[in-house]
Amino acid sequence: MLARRLADYGYRGFSATMMVLTLYGGYLCVMRGYRFSQRQKELKIAAENQDPDVLKD
Repeated sequence: MLARRLADYGYRGFSATMMVLTLYGGYLCVMRGYRFSQRQKELKIAAENQDPDVLKD
């Protein structure tokens, strides 16, 4: 009985950890996409204004 309870706790702990890691991975992907879109906007504005300091990166 104790082994079964311990296994249940282990499974729940593992599942919770995987959920947290999945959410964190999703957050990282969203933030990367956001930064990419922001950078594209900056480059577009710099190209329109011909600002060489922004374009050289």
